[in-house]
Amino acid sequence: MGINTERDIEANLQIGPTDQGFVRIFIQAGDAEIPMDFSPEEAEEIAEEIRAAAAAAQQVGN
Repeated sequence: MGINTERDIEANLQIGPTDQGFVRIFIQAGDAEIPMDFSPEEAEEIAEEIRAAAAAAQQVGN
C-alpha cells in the first residue's frame, strides 16, 4: 500500500496537546488505536510538510 493507493476504510483523527508537553496525533480505525506523540518542534515540521503537500495537491488540480 502506498500514498496513492485508495482504501475504503473509515478512521477518526484527533490532534491535540498532551499533559506531558507533546503533540499527539491519535488515529482510531475499527479496533485499532494509534497514538503518536511528537515534540512541539517535530509537530511544527509535520505541519510544514502538510502545508507543502496541500500546496502541491492544489497544483495537481489546476
